[in-house]
Amino acid sequence: MARKARHRISYVLPLANSTGGHRLGVRSDVLTIPEVSAPSTLRNQIQAHTHWVNDILLTQQNTALVSASSDVSVKVWRPHAEERQIPTTIGLHSDYVKCLASPGSHSDWVASGGLDHKIRVWDLHGAGERLCINSGEDAGNAKGSVYALSVRGSVMASGGPESTIRLWDARTGKSITKFVGHTDNIRDILINQDGDTVMSASSDQTVKVWSITAGRCIHTLSMHNDSVWSLHSDHPRLAVIYSSDRSGLVVKTDMRASSDWDEGLSMSVAQEHDGVTKVIAPHGYIWTATSSSSINRWRDIPSDSEVYIPEQPQHHRWSASSRSRAPLPASPTTVNGVGTPKIPLSCILRIPYASDYTGHRRQDSDAATLYSSIDFRKMSEAINEQDVGPVLPYQDLPIATIQGQQGLIKHTMLNDKKRVLTLDTAGEVLMWDLLKCIPVQSFGKRQLDDVLAEVNTVESVANWCTVDTRTGRLACILEENYCFDAEMYADELPLEDSSELKEDQRINLGKWILRYLFSRLIDEEIARDEAYRRQLQSKQSRRTQRNPAPSSIQMPSVNPTPWQNLQSEDDSLITPRASNTNQLQSVTPGLAIGVATPHPGFAMNGASGCANEPANLEKTSSNRSHSSSSTDKPKDYFSANPNTHVASDQHARPSTPGEDSSEASTQSPVDGEKEDKPKEGTSLFGKRFRMNFPKLGRTSVEVKPPAVDEKAEESDKSEEKEERTIEDNFLGTIQTLRYEYEEILHSNPSQPLLQGVYPSPKTETPLIEPPLHTAIIIQEDRPDSGGVTDLYRGTVRSVGHDADLIEKSGPMWLGDLLLRNQTPPKDVSKVSFVLLPYQDQLPSIASADGNSRLNANRMLRAKKICAYAAERIEPQSRYPGPNALKPEEYLELYCQDRLVPPNTTLATLRAHIWKNGGDVLLYYKSNGRKPELEGRMTGKPLQEVPASEGVPF
Repeated sequence: MARKARHRISYVLPLANSTGGHRLGVRSDVLTIPEVSAPSTLRNQIQAHTHWVNDILLTQQNTALVSASSDVSVKVWRPHAEERQIPTTIGLHSDYVKCLASPGSHSDWVASGGLDHKIRVWDLHGAGERLCINSGEDAGNAKGSVYALSVRGSVMASGGPESTIRLWDARTGKSITKFVGHTDNIRDILINQDGDTVMSASSDQTVKVWSITAGRCIHTLSMHNDSVWSLHSDHPRLAVIYSSDRSGLVVKTDMRASSDWDEGLSMSVAQEHDGVTKVIAPHGYIWTATSSSSINRWRDIPSDSEVYIPEQPQHHRWSASSRSRAPLPASPTTVNGVGTPKIPLSCILRIPYASDYTGHRRQDSDAATLYSSIDFRKMSEAINEQDVGPVLPYQDLPIATIQGQQGLIKHTMLNDKKRVLTLDTAGEVLMWDLLKCIPVQSFGKRQLDDVLAEVNTVESVANWCTVDTRTGRLACILEENYCFDAEMYADELPLEDSSELKEDQRINLGKWILRYLFSRLIDEEIARDEAYRRQLQSKQSRRTQRNPAPSSIQMPSVNPTPWQNLQSEDDSLITPRASNTNQLQSVTPGLAIGVATPHPGFAMNGASGCANEPANLEKTSSNRSHSSSSTDKPKDYFSANPNTHVASDQHARPSTPGEDSSEASTQSPVDGEKEDKPKEGTSLFGKRFRMNFPKLGRTSVEVKPPAVDEKAEESDKSEEKEERTIEDNFLGTIQTLRYEYEEILHSNPSQPLLQGVYPSPKTETPLIEPPLHTAIIIQEDRPDSGGVTDLYRGTVRSVGHDADLIEKSGPMWLGDLLLRNQTPPKDVSKVSFVLLPYQDQLPSIASADGNSRLNANRMLRAKKICAYAAERIEPQSRYPGPNALKPEEYLELYCQDRLVPPNTTLATLRAHIWKNGGDVLLYYKSNGRKPELEGRMTGKPLQEVPASEGVPF
């Protein structure tokens, strides 16, 4: 049996002084679209995922942005749509989604690959999955995950940890071939425009070129000394490629003017501080994304630039370390004072397997030589003839940076379960309040563990939420099965007004925060409820105020004869009469219409003509008989009994050949009596007088109407039940309220409808005001897909306007909590303990058999245990004086030889003081403030307390 999908509510605390942008780089949950023209500015962003975003792409002429995330979802977002749209989920994997691929900008589908060993093709218009390919089926091992994916035409290429490139038919999903040659994980794949060449980047530090027609590797490029993470090329033949690696090096390789890959030019363009996870090069610029939250833009090196070979290359090397946003220096990277960029020899990388071109004349080492980058043969000569030192990047600093935010990377929840310490990417430690949804204190750049030791408290509170920082922000997740487990005493909370709160009042933390996260939704539902009640009462008043019922009803003529058209003053001439001469017997008051038995004469003589009578006459007479006979229950005069309508229709309908035998077949008198017997006792007459009438010689036709009426009654009840079906969501709570309103008006039309929406009062949930831009997410955990699906996204400000969406997507337990102040039932967690006098200085509270084992709610305070002991040691005054001591003022409680503070709970005792299994052992002792207790070693007999009796709380 499939497990029921669970709903959970998440709220994301906003970052302080947030200006937009990424928080954790490309593997973040915010998709940012910057302006291409300088200077780059942030145009739009949206919270699309609840985990890292592993890949994004633009499709449908750059109007749709598709994202793949570790939250196992694939989403599409159209930021340029006329109406505001949130990202919609077009597909789900059962594990992290790592890569995306599209055959072109006009395509209506996109492919995704993930750690579930699946390649799935999704329709961009929400039609669902088109194709599913099992990439690990042939591997037969756990290395079938898809880390790289590319599509060109009908050819799809994938790669992953198995170090094999697999080619698939994108139309049918059938395997074409596979390429084996890499020795580590494949991180990126490109396919040329003709679809006959594949280029792959791997963690084995190589870039390989494969020929689909030849079915083999035709070249291996090893210009990197670390894992190659990303490839990019806009060239149709892949003659110009950009690659980046784990060390942060960005390399441009140009092979347009060469017939052999060994004769190409490879240049070190830029050096990042972290590994470059993604590189692209549009419009003459290079964009790089790293684990940092910022995105850098670099100047691309023109392919027609010249290479500068400096003097005495054996002893001196020039570098481009002084490059910045200012123009390049005039010497030695300029010629004759002209500011044309030149490529230092230190930026040139060797392409492996390049031949050692011998027979060429060595260059004069005393003079600088300029080589054109178009002459690749000469460039290879220059590289091989020089003593190349360490490679230096052409640029050290980007020309522009899109600054990101300082995202949160680590967190720790304190023991009070309402405060959290976080560490951001800048090394700053913040303390957050989960109830106020704001940061309350900053500790600067310190170690998180050091701050934790300073601010943590000795207390134990049940877990009521799950906290994570995977998206760079602090998210708090609430689920039905545990979000109402934690309680705190109101006197321990910093409340502005606690005058209306009772002594030792506890506040449920999950109930408290949900009440005010959805406060605007509650206000909207109260307004809707009031409008519905007004509409319902207005409708009821119109029913009761309409014209009175007519005193007589004109009956249609039956079998008109010529003599009936004669004018006569005799009313009997124009009144239809029964075909038989027998009078119909009056129905006994109190009996339902289904139990009443037709007159024998009517059944024998008139049964044949009943089916041919007009249907409206059947219904009219049936309704009239029912209204005059139903006196056991008060009914609305104008509301017809639905059972009667169904019974009349079935009785008037002639039997059709081939219809169900249970409805059309006749019944025997015995069967009819068996069905009538249970109904005899239901009437008032039958209850008072248990009479068994003698069986008469009735035909099967005589008992058929009661049988039909019984079936009609059952079918009508089932129809009514179907109409009253309550949906299993937030709307189900509203439906329940409205059904209750209808029942109240039905039973007592004149009674005013009181409001049925009663959220928790401020005495239970004191007022708190979370920031209006706090994000709220309603999610559904789907066991079949292995992931979590977003059903609703909004903010504290927008939940009122989104009431219709929340009614459909929110769980019923949320509606019961917000609108009816009801929490799901759950057993109270208790703690067992043994209460003994300290060194027998005071009388024992044990029962006659010596049992002093008790149990109580885990939130019971130590002072309540002292009060329990005091009541059994000596009688307590019913009206204590103003100066009377409280039990916790003259009794002390000890555990593990440690004095227990009066406000310590049993849960804290067990977790931080007792620290053992089994029952907690407690001792009570007098502190001397009440001397009369010291001599009560034996005293009078104490009241026995059963062992199963708990401490009153």
